[in-house]
This record gives sequence, structure tokens and C-alpha cells, in this order.
Amino acid sequence: MDTVRFATIGTSGICERFLEALPEASGVEYVAAYSRDAARARAFGEKYGARLFFDDLSELAASDEVDAVYIASPNGAHAPQALAMIAGGKHVLVEKALASNEREARDVFDAAREAGVVVLEAMRNLHVPTFAAIERAVGSELGAVRLATLRFSKVTSRMARLRAGERLNVFDPALAGGALMDIGVYCVEPAVALFGRPETVRALAVTSAVPGCAEGDPCSTCDLAGEALLGYGDKIVSLSYGKMSDDVLPSQVEGERATLLWDQTSCPVNPRVHEHEDKGLIFRMEQAQTRPIEVEVPDNDMVCEIDDFTAAVRGDEAALAARDRWERVTLDSLAVMDEIRRQVGVRFPADLEG
Repeated sequence: MDTVRFATIGTSGICERFLEALPEASGVEYVAAYSRDAARARAFGEKYGARLFFDDLSELAASDEVDAVYIASPNGAHAPQALAMIAGGKHVLVEKALASNEREARDVFDAAREAGVVVLEAMRNLHVPTFAAIERAVGSELGAVRLATLRFSKVTSRMARLRAGERLNVFDPALAGGALMDIGVYCVEPAVALFGRPETVRALAVTSAVPGCAEGDPCSTCDLAGEALLGYGDKIVSLSYGKMSDDVLPSQVEGERATLLWDQTSCPVNPRVHEHEDKGLIFRMEQAQTRPIEVEVPDNDMVCEIDDFTAAVRGDEAALAARDRWERVTLDSLAVMDEIRRQVGVRFPADLEG
């Protein structure tokens, strides 16, 4: 197809960010907005040039004026909405996390294969040029990797509202919310993309009771921050994430020859290599200079995932091969997050099904 005609599900800030990036992508058009409230769908969609407005998912799925749908609803709705769009023959770009758990994600990917459509998780930090540079450096410059640390924490203003007793979507396990699914996923997925599915997972978390849950509700605990260790036999990867504090340290991959560092795990920038120097017995790390890796990143990096997705929709062989790879990363990452949640006592409704 010459032009991929997009609809959106959701009216959140990340959906607005997506629509701001869409004009920078090639061969795309925004045509439709969905919200459970028709007036809200129209108000949101008109602002970005949509001409169609839906408050019924089945009508959106059946529309012959829509080729692809970007889903940016709460996490717990992602898989059911993706399945509805796939049943209507739509290609689907799903905001992270693609599903509540690995089982749901596998159902989505299986349905997409059967229908002959493309499904991709909108995990933007894997699609930017910086991540490709990180991969090249890990594979060619560091030597054998022994340790890695990926970290991302930022204070959210919603913490005060949670403490005041308000039930919020982002912290609601009934909607597959929590720090791991919202923030920690930015650490888990690059780790899995770089090193594969780990052999072991060890996790701890700061958790909280969810306001307004009925007594005995198995989905009444949310995570606010956490740490996890991924074991690979010959290497250990540490993940640190949260919504209660600001983490200002870089992420890094430590090899026997060199260490790679980069800033802002959610939108990686400033990759640089610190070469190891053998100076014999020392009692402190020397302040050696690092060598920067030059890479250009768009101002709105969501354009990268849009381009990768639409290339696959058009049948580009390299893009379809990449789609297959990202599918495996999504499934393995959700398996890791399922295990982290199991260990820290956070359950979602989807965990009780199937």
C-alpha cells in the first residue's frame, strides 16, 4: 500500500506524542480516533486532522478506511483490543507493554499470524538509532560481557494522589498497571534484546495496597519501585526502576575489554565507551576519558518505531525479519516480568485466566 491509514485508540499524552511524530514518518495518514466517549474521540481526533470518530470497537475494526491501529489504552486493555482489531484485518502497533502477560501476548501474535497482519510492540527505545549503536558496541568493542546495569526511575506526581487514597490507572493491577509495566519495561526489554531470555530471575520490590480493593481481591497490590537480577551463567544483568525517585546514573554494559555507558534508558542518548587500562594494583578507578559514539536521534523518537512498523506492513523483507525478532523479545520480556511480579506478589486479572 502507498499510504498506511492510521486510527488511534486512547487519548492519553503518549497518544498525542505518537500523533506529533506521525507527520515525520513516510507514507502515513491519520484518519480516525476511538474513545469510549464519542465527543471525546471527536475532540481529540479533530485536533490532529482525523475525519472519522468511533466509540464502538467493532465499528472501528470493520472500517475499510483504516489500515492500521495504534493502541494506547491502559495495559490491561491492550490484548483484547488488539485481538478485536486483528479480527477486523487491521495491522496493530501496541504501546508497551503489549499485553498483561506472556500468555496474552502469545495469543495476540498467534492471531496476527493467522490473519496475515503485522503486530509490533511500540517499545521505542529498541527502535532508535542509539540502540543499534549499543548493539554494535556490545558485539564488537567490549569483549566478553560479565555485568550490566540498566536503570530508569523518575518521580511521578501521581504518587501523592495514590498516598491520598485515590485509585489511579497507572497503579491499578486491575488494568495491569504498576512501576514494572510502566517504567521497568524500559529496562527489561533492552536487556532481553541484548542478551536473550535469562536462565534465572531474582526480584525485590517496594509495593503498596491499592485503594478501593475489596477484601480478598487477589489483584490488590501494586509495585512502586523494584530491582531485579537476571542470571545468564556467564554474566549478570541488574535492573533498577521506579516511580518514587529520580535515578540520575547512566546504564552500562561491562565487558572484559571496555565498558559501554549511555544516558536515559527510556530514550537512550550519549553512548560512550570507557576502555579498560591494565595499570596493575590500584585502589580507585582512574578518571579516564570515554570515547563517544556518534549517533543522531530524531527529536520525537517515536517516528523510528512508526517507520519500522509501516515498513513491515508494506512487506519489506528486512522489516518483517525484524518484526519476528521483536516478537521474540516481547514474549521473553513479558515472561521475565511475569516472574518478577510472581516473586514480589503483584497479580493481574489476566494471570488468573487461561
